[in-house]
This record gives sequence, C-alpha cells and structure tokens, in this order.
Amino acid sequence: MRRLSLVPLVLLAAPAKAGDFDPASLDLAALIECRADVPAYNGFALWLASEPGAADTLGWKETASGNPFLSQYQLPAPVHVFGRETATIVFTATGPMAVLDGIGAPDLARQLDVPATVSTPDKFLGEKVVAESTEESGDVNLSTRVTLNVSTVDTHPGQTLAGCSYVIDVK
Repeated sequence: MRRLSLVPLVLLAAPAKAGDFDPASLDLAALIECRADVPAYNGFALWLASEPGAADTLGWKETASGNPFLSQYQLPAPVHVFGRETATIVFTATGPMAVLDGIGAPDLARQLDVPATVSTPDKFLGEKVVAESTEESGDVNLSTRVTLNVSTVDTHPGQTLAGCSYVIDVK
C-alpha cells in the first residue's frame, strides 16, 4: 500500500488542472474547519503549489515556521475558525491548520469533540474522522479520509494548531 497526501497526488496532474482554481472562490475557513469537500481542497492545493506567486495573489506572506514539516503564512486579515480568529496559518503535507493563541489544545479538542490520541504535558494530538470513502477505478482503490486535527508542536510554544487533513490512500 502506498500512502499519498493530496498535494503530491494532485501535483502529478498539475499541468492539466492548475488553471482551474479561481482564487476568488477560496473559503479558507471552510478548508481549515473540514467544511469543504476534497475536490475544493484538491483544486486549491494544486493551485497554491503550482502557480507562481499564488500566495502573493492572496496577500499571504510566507514566514519561517521553524519546522521543516510546516509551511507558515501571515494572512492580510484574520480568518475566523472554530469560534476564534487568527492571522497565522500553516500547511502540513495533508492540509491547512490555524495557529491559535489563547486556548490549550485539550480544551479546544473537547469543544470540537476531537478525541485525544496523545495527551501529555509536553504534547497533544487529537483526531476526529469527518469523512471516509473508497472508490475503485480499474485495479486501483482510492480511499479518501478527511480528519479534523488538534495538536501542539515544539516550534509553536503556547499555541494550538487546529485544522483539516485531506488524505488519499492509493492501494
């Protein structure tokens, strides 16, 4: 079994689909809160990864995250997610997350009904499955899994990361 995130999977199709995304259609809060569908995230992720100056088009400023697994952006205006505001977001390999101040990860996870998989004084990880599906296409099975995640990371002390993960497993 090979596991691919949507970003690498859609990059394989970049030449054919990169121009299909309209930046005016971006609903960042929906993507972060898992209210968007996989094709909406897929189109956006492809556009962001393959279109030169895409972040600039949105007014986003890329900033150092201190974490090689997170791409971090400052937004020109705060986004309202999970009943809070933030002007900082990060992208993991599988989706966008808000960087939140003023609430601990365990508290936010409880509010969002996200069960903890790791909960220690030094680390919190929580995940709730929002949607799962499997499609067969010839000899290939595509399993889609969308999860709401709440976590902490050492590079963002005192902050909580919360957002959506869009993953396709190719079997």
